[in-house]
Amino acid sequence: MTKAVVITGSPKKTSRLNGPVEYVIADLELKGCDVSHVVVADLPAEDLLYANFTSDAIIHATQQVKDADVVVVATQVYKASYTGVLKCFLDLVPERGLAGKKVLPLAMGGTTAHLLMLEFSLKPVLSVLGANAIEQGVFIQDKQVVRTEDNSFELGEDCKLRLDQAVEGLLEGVTIEQVV
Repeated sequence: MTKAVVITGSPKKTSRLNGPVEYVIADLELKGCDVSHVVVADLPAEDLLYANFTSDAIIHATQQVKDADVVVVATQVYKASYTGVLKCFLDLVPERGLAGKKVLPLAMGGTTAHLLMLEFSLKPVLSVLGANAIEQGVFIQDKQVVRTEDNSFELGEDCKLRLDQAVEGLLEGVTIEQVV
């Protein structure tokens, strides 16, 4: 079975970024992937900030990346770049830790002026980690994700379509064995 890991690099557990992330996770599972989810905000802050490679939580999280065939890296745009907590986590991924994996960058920001962050900020660090199969990233304007009264998320139709296409591209050429 194809293993996927989704890394959510938001410093806030209540972020609207969770809407697209939940959508992608459901889509990957629907397509037969075994999906794990690394929520960077759930990792011990001290272990992240002090690069504690021996922390059980860090070892477990980086092992999920190591075991994955495909990786989704999701972040908000902060100061025209990815979040600091995501950077702290990516610093703990071993050198060449994304080699041989297909990677999908996903970013959410307030304005399309931040669209190029994917190309000029996030993709270079993914490349340094060995990713050579980086899919076309998906940029979502935060106004395309609405929190509903029941604290779930409603995504715009264009957003869903682009996420569907991105997941299809991510899985293209990857063998998915259905477990019966």
